[in-house]
Amino acid sequence: MGLATVIQNDAHFQTEMANAGTKLVVVDFTATWCPPCQRIAPFFEQLPAKFPRAVFLKVDVDRCADTASAQGVSAMPTFIFYRNRTKIDRLEGGNTTVLENKVRQYYGSDVAEEDEDNTVAGHMDLITFITKSECECLNEADDHPLAQALTNDRGYLASYCDEQLIINISFNQLVKLHSIKIKGPADKGPKSIKLFINQPRTLDFDQAAGYSSVQDLELTPSDLEGNPVPLKFVKFQSVQNIQLFIKDNQSGDEVTQINHLAFYGSPISTTNMGEFKRVAGKKGESH
Repeated sequence: MGLATVIQNDAHFQTEMANAGTKLVVVDFTATWCPPCQRIAPFFEQLPAKFPRAVFLKVDVDRCADTASAQGVSAMPTFIFYRNRTKIDRLEGGNTTVLENKVRQYYGSDVAEEDEDNTVAGHMDLITFITKSECECLNEADDHPLAQALTNDRGYLASYCDEQLIINISFNQLVKLHSIKIKGPADKGPKSIKLFINQPRTLDFDQAAGYSSVQDLELTPSDLEGNPVPLKFVKFQSVQNIQLFIKDNQSGDEVTQINHLAFYGSPISTTNMGEFKRVAGKKGESH
């Protein structure tokens, strides 16, 4: 292993993208006549060894003209990042530092991968689709804010003046939510949770208590070991934001604690799926 896959034709690109599943895919759109492409090529070839769980593809824009045009590639080199066939970022030009930083950003941490037996088949951790700047948590402790629960690092989210929390998670595109994973201590971890979606703004505690929720969860201490809790999938098919009203914790403690909060599902890649299907059509067919 450890080498990028050279794409032979447009159909081969479709196959490789489908086979990648929920892995990060990094595609180098390149051309033989482009000097910057040739300069960055040896660096790109080193990336698969550094990031073994990602998929690296090289697409010659002359050999795969339909794919290049469908993916909006006009300058070389262009690097496009995908998960679940959904574009999550792109980079034009041959800056090796920026390229590697972006791969690292979307690759995810090794810690997350250790939990792979807890991940959900066919669904992905949606962390790369969360707009952290638009997320909000009411009643969070200053030294233990929400951001600490969205990573797998040692920090955690804690409530401040009583046990209740309202967490608003905003996604940068519409997603389908399949399940939610909440890790926390057996005593201070959340117990009763009301879920709301697509609210125009963060609910306050009175609204959260009074509004009817999309789903209610009652977590057990074993759920808090990081086992994904399935949602009523049919009700979470088009989610821009999700709010969690945590009413209490397992022991009635004053402080509620969440070590890690993760959401599993998939982005709704309507526009991108159109791009993928369009490539498969014969030349001359109407799009």
